[in-house]
Amino acid sequence: MSLYPVDQNAVHPASAGKNPAQQDAVKRNSAEANAAQHPTEQEQAGSSAFASDILVSVCVVTYNHGKYIGTCLEHILKQQRDFRIEILIHDDASTDGAQDVIRAWQKRYPDIIKPILRVENQYSQGITNISGAFNFPRAVGKYVALTDGDDYWCDAHKLEKQVQYMETHPNCGFTFHSAKVVNEDGALVNGALMRPYRTSRVVKPEELVDKAVGSPFASFLLRREIVEKLPDYYVDCPVGDRPLELMAANFGESYYFDEPMSVYRFGIRGSWTETQMSGDYVEKQRKYAADMWKMYHRFDEETAGRFHAACEHAGRRVEFLTAVNIRDFDVIYQAENAEFLQELSVHDRFFIGFEHRFPRLYQGLRRLRSADRKKRKE
Repeated sequence: MSLYPVDQNAVHPASAGKNPAQQDAVKRNSAEANAAQHPTEQEQAGSSAFASDILVSVCVVTYNHGKYIGTCLEHILKQQRDFRIEILIHDDASTDGAQDVIRAWQKRYPDIIKPILRVENQYSQGITNISGAFNFPRAVGKYVALTDGDDYWCDAHKLEKQVQYMETHPNCGFTFHSAKVVNEDGALVNGALMRPYRTSRVVKPEELVDKAVGSPFASFLLRREIVEKLPDYYVDCPVGDRPLELMAANFGESYYFDEPMSVYRFGIRGSWTETQMSGDYVEKQRKYAADMWKMYHRFDEETAGRFHAACEHAGRRVEFLTAVNIRDFDVIYQAENAEFLQELSVHDRFFIGFEHRFPRLYQGLRRLRSADRKKRKE
């Protein structure tokens, strides 16, 4: 099983924070990756010259996405563009055949697809943000695009639109867009889940810090300079999207396209969301909220209080959404959380209120619905 080289002879800035497991793992993985292949100086020079005109580095992270990774890569390669791209894949020791799919695609597009295929899972060693540890250091493009291996781009002009905007707006560090949301079977789910705004527009830094609705990871396009030096609050955060948005806010303005140019698969087995549902769910949710508060506080300190009000408001929203997830109705219906409750959809507010007032009836209806779904699958 081959490993493609990663330029990490020294510890990458991402590992310079307070996460010793991540720092040690990055060192080990650097040695492993560099030992796998030793290009000559001539080969390195030729590769650098050839890579210098790559405009976009597409960073893909995948684990047990064997059913989906082929679709992901196909739609990246179908992008209509007049510029060169590279596709940097990190597969975290998949056991479902995903690596075989990646090898097949890499064989067809050896100058574009550049995978790292792991034998040992890195996430389990404490590296929570794989992109920052293994894909960002390899990127040579002016811009960095992101996606998970189980999502895909559904607009063939996605990259073209985002790149064109950023090329003509040098003060914009980040563009993103809405997404269609589907479940594991491909059926459409609530479209508002990944549509943070209702019109295409410039997003001010303070707005990005205090954004009420999540953005699809597969929509992200950033200037590479934003991710060249990763702060502690990125390294130690349990998720990768939110700290990247904070880093982009620190750079300047962003732009949002109110167009669903990617597809987000919701609740896929093995996904971060799905793993959060297992074990002690309440404890996991509380830990997540505490970790997110820590991220906001560190960002607030690093930016010398420029975004203090936005950070405090965003942190309070995380606490409220945690209360929603664990159904802590006392917190949900506190007067100070009324504004966050109104940010939820009418659908969500109705069912939260229904469960609060009629808990036994609500649970009974849920059991009936679950049994009906199981019967239909059979």
